[in-house]
Parts: sequence; structure tokens; C-alpha cells
Amino acid sequence: MTAQIHERLIFNGEQTSMTLCPPLPDQHPRIIKLDEDDVEGRFSTACRRKYIGTWEIKDNQFYLIDITGRYKMSDKNPIFADWFSGVIRIPKGDLLEYVHIGFGSVYEQEIHVKIENGKVIKSNIIDNRTKTRRDTR
Repeated sequence: MTAQIHERLIFNGEQTSMTLCPPLPDQHPRIIKLDEDDVEGRFSTACRRKYIGTWEIKDNQFYLIDITGRYKMSDKNPIFADWFSGVIRIPKGDLLEYVHIGFGSVYEQEIHVKIENGKVIKSNIIDNRTKTRRDTR
């Protein structure tokens, strides 16, 4: 599998990305799946999900605010992501190790944000600069 395009994220008011694709809710009335003929743009193996979501963490809550590709939102109002529980990884700094699969690449730092039912539970910063990495030569 090819390294994947990151989902977009607005975190602390700053546009960044995250190395995780939170699932979309099944049959949400405001998320519309498009016919293949209606999908704008072409998606490569670097985006197997065939969409890119834009998410936001605001007031300790996680929202889907836009989506492009095989899905679209019926309006511009954010959708509270109460269906999502998990840890999102936000890369920071330079790329230290490129991994040609999924979201395995390593950056100088990562912010890990734990979310339960759309609410931020905790976050912490992981510093990868001092960790031993495998030799990729």
C-alpha cells in the first residue's frame, strides 16, 4: 500500500493535517455519497478512500467541517463527530523517516489527541527526534 494523503485538520486555529482517517458515519443524512461519474478529480493509490475530509477540534470537540471526493456535505454546517472514538496523530516538524505504506512516516513530533464520542479527553506531545529508527538506506 502506498503512503496515504493526510486528512486536513484545524487545530488550535491552525490548519494542519492528521495521520488518520476517522471513519464517516453510516448513512448520515448530511453526508452524501456521489456516483463515480459525479466525483471531481482523480484519486490515486495515495488516497484509496477516494475522499479527503477536513476536520476541526474546537472547544474540546471534534467536528467534520468539509469533505471532497466521493462524498460531499449537504450544507456548510459542521457535523459533531460523536461517532468517533480513538487517537488522532498530528505530525509536527520535519519528516524524519518516510514509510511507503499507510500513515507510517515519522515526523520530529506528533501530538496525540484522544477522543471519545467526539469529545477530547486528553492530548500529549511525542518527541521522535531521540528515538532510534530503522535504517532505510
